[in-house]
Amino acid sequence: MFDIQEIRSQFSILDREVNGKPLVYLDNAATSQKPNSVLEVCHAYYTELNANVHRGIHTLSQLATEEMELSRRKIQKFINAEHDFEVIFTKGTTEGLNLISYILTQKLKKDDEIIISYLEHHSNIVPWQLLCERTGAKLRVIPIDENGILQLDYLDTFLNEKTKVVSVNQVSNALGIVNPIEEIIAKTRKNTDAYIVIDGAQSAPHFNIDVQKLDCDFFVFSGHKMYAPMGTGILYGKREILEALPPFHGGGEMIATCSFDETTYAGLPFKYEAGTPNVGGNIALGAAVDFMNRVGHEHIQNHENALLEYAQRQLLEIEGLKVYGEKAHRTGVVSFNLEGVGISSDVGMILDKMGIAVRTGHHCTQPIMNFFNIAGTVRASFAVYNTFEEIDLLVEGVKKAQRMLS
Repeated sequence: MFDIQEIRSQFSILDREVNGKPLVYLDNAATSQKPNSVLEVCHAYYTELNANVHRGIHTLSQLATEEMELSRRKIQKFINAEHDFEVIFTKGTTEGLNLISYILTQKLKKDDEIIISYLEHHSNIVPWQLLCERTGAKLRVIPIDENGILQLDYLDTFLNEKTKVVSVNQVSNALGIVNPIEEIIAKTRKNTDAYIVIDGAQSAPHFNIDVQKLDCDFFVFSGHKMYAPMGTGILYGKREILEALPPFHGGGEMIATCSFDETTYAGLPFKYEAGTPNVGGNIALGAAVDFMNRVGHEHIQNHENALLEYAQRQLLEIEGLKVYGEKAHRTGVVSFNLEGVGISSDVGMILDKMGIAVRTGHHCTQPIMNFFNIAGTVRASFAVYNTFEEIDLLVEGVKKAQRMLS
C-alpha cells in the first residue's frame, strides 16, 4: 500500500523549519531530497569501506568494488539495459551529454546536421553547438506551439541523409511537458541512421525506463534528481556504439596498456570511467534505485500525477495566473506567472518566507522563455513525498504574493 506519511518519515530534512515555518519543498526538478536509506549507505561507505575500486587486492578495495558493481547492475535493471557494461557512471546528465557530443566529433563533418528541440535544457543545447563549431555541422531545432508542444511535422522535413544526431529530452525541466520520444525515435529510425540521444534527467525520477524498448542509442540521467547524492549520474550507450567510439577522458582506469609509444584502452565500461570515481555516491545511487523500487514506479507516477492535477486546478482558480504548457501532457511540474507581477523571483522570495521552496527564473531554458516573451517563471515541482496539504499552502502563498505585489 502507498502510505505517504511512512514515505515522508524516511526523509529527515522534511522535519525541519525554514523561516519559522515547516519546510514545504517543491523544487524537486532541481534536486530531490534524499531518504535516510541513501544517506546511511553514503555514511557506511566512508566509515566502513572507504577505498579505491578496481585497483587493490586488499579487503576494503575488494568490498568497495563489489558494492559499486552491484549498484551498476541495479541501474542496469532499472533502465533495462541489455548489459551492465553499457551503464557508465558520470557526474550527471550534463557530463553525459558533453561526453556523447565529444566522442561523436569524428563522426560528423561540415554541413552534417544535428536536430534538437525548443524544449531543451542548456545542457542539451550547448554541447551540440560546440560540436557544430568543431565540425562545421549545423543545428536544427524542432519548434513548439503556444502550448509548448513540439511540432513534429518539422521533424519530418528536417530528417535527411545529412542528419547525424537527434537529441531530445523526454520531459521538459522548465514546463514538465512529456515529449513523444517513441514517435521521434520511430521517425528517426525510419528515415536516417542518426544517433539518437535521450535526456532523461526529468523522466528517470518519474517513469519506468526501458532503453531496449525505446531503442535509443544513448540515454542520460542524473542521480540527484532521483533521491541519490549530487555528483552522480548515468550514461547508457549501446554496446556496439560505445565500443566503436573513442574515449572521453584519458588517465587511470581507462587503459588496457600504456607506454610512451602507444596506449590501448580498457573494455566497457571502464573505457569511459577515467580516474577515481565517486564510489560512495555511485553505491548510494543503487540505494536510491532500491528506494524507488520499494515504493513502486506505478505508485510514484500515480501520486505525482494526482499532485500535478490538483496543483494546476487550484492555481488556475487564482485570477490572473497563467500556467505555461497548461494543455500539454505533463508530469511533475507546474510553471506559472502572475499577471502584473514582473519578476518571478519576487514571488519566490515571498514563498520562501513562508517556508515554501520553489524555483524561479529561466530554469536554464532561455529559448523557452524567449518564445513566451518572459524573463522566467515560478516553478513548483513534485516528488513522491509531497502532499496535497503542501499544495494548499503553496496556493495560499501565491495568493499572498499576489496581494503584496499587485
